[in-house]
Amino acid sequence: MACVLLLSGCDKLGFGTKQSNALGNRPDLDCIIANDFYAVHFSAYLQPDKNDKNPDPKAAFVPFCQKIPRAGKMFFTADLIDRDIRATPIGIKLVEVEKTGQKAPDDVREIRTVTEIPAKLYPKGAVEAQADVDKNGDYVLYLLIGEAMEDDDKFRIALEVGVDPKDAELPLIAIGVVVALVLVVLVFLIYLHKRKKSAQTHGNGEQP
Repeated sequence: MACVLLLSGCDKLGFGTKQSNALGNRPDLDCIIANDFYAVHFSAYLQPDKNDKNPDPKAAFVPFCQKIPRAGKMFFTADLIDRDIRATPIGIKLVEVEKTGQKAPDDVREIRTVTEIPAKLYPKGAVEAQADVDKNGDYVLYLLIGEAMEDDDKFRIALEVGVDPKDAELPLIAIGVVVALVLVVLVFLIYLHKRKKSAQTHGNGEQP
């Protein structure tokens, strides 16, 4: 158990074989977003800045999850894991929101609609959209499944624009450090306990 936890902590610290994308904020495994009923593999791509004097051609192919470094033209792809909803029309709506501090679904208040795509079928399971996001802030990408009369059919993907994607790794790193330190202390205490017990046993054996 200790070895498993230690290896897990090393992965969080970046010593494992699975490394996060250097420019994105998603690991080698897919960015999976789910609620109680649906799940998708999500990717967001950011068009390179036209004002960049030294553009990186590879930047257009860097996938992001829910943290995107800046505003600009974005491309979204959501691969539907549940095959049943591929036969159901799905609408797309991207809205700018502000956080209210309340519990979901009232945790955000809609400010404006950035883009909206009428419902249609996606038989291959790949829901795609694009939008011109003109400023940093909080956004929600809705996949409106069917008539979307119930909140459960309004699949919500929260997005943060204008944040460092690498910040998403900081909590995991902190957890990894704590786990590693706890394991070191635990092993040291066990060693002291066994040493003390061994000393007491030898001491009792030397008594007449």
